[in-house]
Amino acid sequence: MLVLLPPSEGKAASGRGAPLKPESLSLPGLAAAREAVLTELVELCASDEEKAREVLGLSEGLRGEVAKNAELRTAGARPAGEIYTGVLYDALGLASLDAAAKKRAARSLLVFSGLWGAVRVTDRIPSYRCSMGVRLPGLGALGAHWRAPMADVLPEAAGDGLVLDLRSAAYAAAWKPKGEVAGRTASVRVLHAPTRKVVSHFNKATKGRIVRGLLTAGIAPKDPAELVVALRDLGHVVEERVPARAGTAWTLDVLVDEIH
Repeated sequence: MLVLLPPSEGKAASGRGAPLKPESLSLPGLAAAREAVLTELVELCASDEEKAREVLGLSEGLRGEVAKNAELRTAGARPAGEIYTGVLYDALGLASLDAAAKKRAARSLLVFSGLWGAVRVTDRIPSYRCSMGVRLPGLGALGAHWRAPMADVLPEAAGDGLVLDLRSAAYAAAWKPKGEVAGRTASVRVLHAPTRKVVSHFNKATKGRIVRGLLTAGIAPKDPAELVVALRDLGHVVEERVPARAGTAWTLDVLVDEIH
């Protein structure tokens, strides 16, 4: 099973660890695309703070994020699972998983990123600010920048099992599973049952709980149909939409009564 996660906007501090070693990151086929984004981002943030703030869409209160980006090559690095914070990652609670579940997380979780493309939760990265929606002056829109390298690398990373897609729309644009991989992909939405609307906070929290439940129970569904059964066994209310044709991803709606 491969679980595709969005990153978090807010991130923990880098700390005092050894700096980034780009060559150590998972999915080495993304290395050239990573270096291109990293180089332009560092140069932009080091040379023109106001322009960088505009490009990154940062408010005055987040001005410090520009300086942080300028030092990405020398800042301390920590496992990505410690860098990403926020509602989804709080609910997932990687640090509190038992040893077996942590090993499953290391194998199966892939976090998408405007800067790195995608990383494993064990990959050591510095704290940064660069969403997939950013358009860098030289490279252009990052979603488009990542599309070709992702198409080359991600099908192999997906292996022959289930792909559980929990990404937000901006990150889903960087790689869309196709063909046989799409046929074993399930995209999950979390809806408020009475209104059938997505509400950001409990959408993220529920997705984090779903992943934690699968990891803790040691459940690794092989396809979307098995995932539906697994989620129901874990106590979730699930409505599935089976695709009408082969090579199309499933959509699963997980219904939640209370917003929490």
